[in-house]
Amino acid sequence: MSTPTITAPVPTAQQGPSITVTGPLRERYDEILTPEAIAFLAELHHRFASRRHDRLADRMRRRFEIGNGHDPRFRDDTAHIREDADWQVAGAGPGLEDRRVEITGPTDPKMTINALNSGARVWLADQEDATSPTWRNVIEGQLSLRDAIRGELSYTSPEGKEYRVTAERTPTIVMRPRGWHLPEKHIEFVDRVGRTTAASGSLVDFGLYFLHNAQALIDGGRGPYFYIAKLESSDEAKLWDDVFSFAEEYIGIPHGTIRATVLIETLPAAFEMDEILYELRDHCAGLNAGRWDYIFSIIKNYRGRGARFVLPDRSEVTMTVPFMRAYTDLLVQTCHKRGAYAIGGMSAFIPNRRDPEVTARAISKVAADKKREAGDGFDGTWVAHPDLIPTAQAEFDAVLGDRPNQVDRQRPDVHVAASDLLDLHIGRPITAQGVRDNVSVAIRYLEAWLRGLGAVAIDNLMEDAATAEISRSQVWQWIHQDRTTEEGTPITSEYVEGLIREVLDAAPRSEGDRFDDAAEIFREVALREEFPTFLTLGAYNRYLVETD
Repeated sequence: MSTPTITAPVPTAQQGPSITVTGPLRERYDEILTPEAIAFLAELHHRFASRRHDRLADRMRRRFEIGNGHDPRFRDDTAHIREDADWQVAGAGPGLEDRRVEITGPTDPKMTINALNSGARVWLADQEDATSPTWRNVIEGQLSLRDAIRGELSYTSPEGKEYRVTAERTPTIVMRPRGWHLPEKHIEFVDRVGRTTAASGSLVDFGLYFLHNAQALIDGGRGPYFYIAKLESSDEAKLWDDVFSFAEEYIGIPHGTIRATVLIETLPAAFEMDEILYELRDHCAGLNAGRWDYIFSIIKNYRGRGARFVLPDRSEVTMTVPFMRAYTDLLVQTCHKRGAYAIGGMSAFIPNRRDPEVTARAISKVAADKKREAGDGFDGTWVAHPDLIPTAQAEFDAVLGDRPNQVDRQRPDVHVAASDLLDLHIGRPITAQGVRDNVSVAIRYLEAWLRGLGAVAIDNLMEDAATAEISRSQVWQWIHQDRTTEEGTPITSEYVEGLIREVLDAAPRSEGDRFDDAAEIFREVALREEFPTFLTLGAYNRYLVETD
């Protein structure tokens, strides 16, 4: 396929900064990659790209410090923000007043329609961990959202089944762009001194969605709302807030129209929840407890700090272990103190319509998880499958009744110290099955990811990039910390290599499958001496960037 390019300069620049689209231009891509949209992306990058790089450099420094024994702590220089009882965040925008059940999922046409018909109050339209960032998924996901917002979306499957939005009341859409660390290599930015770099995935996802849909969403009685992923500091939150303020001014809508919900899913961010809310206060609706990435962040930051920071089997790291309880209790307390909603996380259990026993077990596990969240004071929660919405809603209905939230529940009983967030002792072993499960899940997920699937049902659990990160980072840590399974087997590279071969031998191979590539990625991110910060970065560069 030939690859035409679209180039647009920054409108305010005489010469210099510009955006060039180098990805293939397929059917209808011109409806998303319009001259106006490209010009907006150019302006966003001109104003914010260098600050993004500064924030990513801050992350590297912080990770180095933690790795060398400097534990994160609550900041002294921002104590005045935490101690000031008067400031509040903007809170819910139109359509976000009741968030008791939110469904998450990717933005392909079929999943978009299913989410809009699901009966959930909110749909997290996920361009991040539930989406494999192929060029098709990035742009065609934007097309799905554009059509859905205008009531024009339909889909016919290869088998001829037709999908249409039939719900009388559809969920409020909250779109999740990629995190600050992810590039978009099908779009190039040339800065004022002529340097060419890949565009920011965050700014591309946000910019295209906002420019095309903000006014249509407002006209429909809702608004441009976003979930912000992978934040590690209030400085990163300030960057997003400035992006929002500029975008509102750019298209001429009132300051504060945008609402953001921030995922607290990194360990450093857990120490700056008040500060993150403060920096985003004019645009903030709440915080979400992003449990899976939070566990991954802890492993990543403490992977070399010794045996007391080694976690057991992934299945043993539940929401009821002390450090996870401390993190979620602090999140609820912090949110409600500031008038923000606290949204719970996603239980990975999913039903299987062909297996009643699996479904019953999933419903039981999810009910217990959501009962705990509602009882702890959360105002809403996530599910990954439409069949789980009644279960989750029943638990929140039992606590909320007709109230849209429980922000008035202030949780004065919560007293969380830095040591509580860092007490990783669980007292459970690493088992041979736990190691095998991690290897199997990571390889099978990566195989699907390489084929363009970002959220995958594996062994009756919903896996995405975050859960795959836990799986591979645990294997890396167990090897480098000389761990031994409960059965007495040392966890070595050679041992794991044998498990990789077992997974490949058992895999349902077919023409065009990507299991060999997936296994190679796993070796690179789990068995090599160096620990890549994200498994998706190298894999994206090597496998998902279209060059012709």
